[in-house]
Amino acid sequence: MEVTSINNGIIIDHVPAGQSLKVLEYLRIDPTDTRLALIMNTTSDRFGSKDIIKIETRHPVNVDVLGFVAGQATIDVVRGGRIVDKITPTLPEHIVNVITCGNPRCVTTSEPGLDQMFHLARRDPPEFRCDYCDEKANI
Repeated sequence: MEVTSINNGIIIDHVPAGQSLKVLEYLRIDPTDTRLALIMNTTSDRFGSKDIIKIETRHPVNVDVLGFVAGQATIDVVRGGRIVDKITPTLPEHIVNVITCGNPRCVTTSEPGLDQMFHLARRDPPEFRCDYCDEKANI
């Protein structure tokens, strides 16, 4: 199978195997109107298997979201057919409008338009809690 290179965009490598569609969903990238290539369940020396996402775009991705959903992933920024930058996302301390609070009594449920804000309560295993009601996020 041959997947051609991209001229301008990003390559998200080391995505946990089978998680590339979830990553696209969290990054709010619509595969029906974005030029991209998904390589799923390919061999990885470091992890055994992995997914790779190549996206032809000039728009940056939200590194905090990527750190949240696929913390082991890496990002290669491609300009003019060459990798010009490598980014390693980290688990963010705070995320906004990425996940929603599951507590039906939370103010975010009854007040439309409020940002869905979560803070990192624990690193290992990762646990995020709502800033308003302290409900644990269902990830």
